[in-house]
Amino acid sequence: MTFLDRLERSLGRFAVPGLIRYVAAMTGLVYLLGYASPDYLSFLVLSPERVMQGEVWRLITWLFVPGQAYGGLGPIWMAVSLIFLWFLGDVVEGSWGTFKLNLFYFTGVIACTVAAFLLPGAETGLGANSFLNLSLILAVGTLVPDLQVLLFFIIPIRMKWLAWFSLALYGLMFLGAPPAIRAAIAISVINYLIFFGPAFLQNRLNAQRNAARREKFVLASTPTETLHRCEVCGRTEISNPHLDFRVRADGHEYCETHLQGK
Repeated sequence: MTFLDRLERSLGRFAVPGLIRYVAAMTGLVYLLGYASPDYLSFLVLSPERVMQGEVWRLITWLFVPGQAYGGLGPIWMAVSLIFLWFLGDVVEGSWGTFKLNLFYFTGVIACTVAAFLLPGAETGLGANSFLNLSLILAVGTLVPDLQVLLFFIIPIRMKWLAWFSLALYGLMFLGAPPAIRAAIAISVINYLIFFGPAFLQNRLNAQRNAARREKFVLASTPTETLHRCEVCGRTEISNPHLDFRVRADGHEYCETHLQGK
């Protein structure tokens, strides 16, 4: 039993079923409110200074503020993005379980919140919820790599390739982003590695062990002593299993190639 399994036995009852559905729904609601009154969003973003002054709701509401991935989208594409987020959450929860999804998401939430308090210039909010939500693509790409989705409603693409594309996008954004955004990207990727890295390494080790066992079995099952050896060329039934061998009157054995000259 793994550490996550033991943790789930102890705390699994506190997990929230359909967590990402709630996140998507609340993000949609906040988007509509912000679309009608943009100043409204300033009361929801994560501002450490305002939190210290008593506005503790910001510790939660920043999760639903449309950030880097959603801020410039129109209503239609915003709806598509949130439906896709809903879909990702359902896939991860169905494949991995409610508790593991909750732990994965809230670990990232806590890390991003701590980063916002530690990094200068993060007062306006990291936009980390966008990267945190997008990190679910990496999770789906790992759990169900061959699952196909329609990119732009036209191009079928497997989730493992979409995950690689997202990782490359993270890298490009990381190069030119300010420290706060870099922290959000790093946290999302590190959070993924914490949960999926050990299993990946274990699978690689198991594959290497299995390959070593197969090689050892093949070597053990291969005969080391030969019954037939050509007196001229030295070929045997092991090195050339399709050759025929015959013993001539001189008492020596020859392959079919050299029998003709005897």
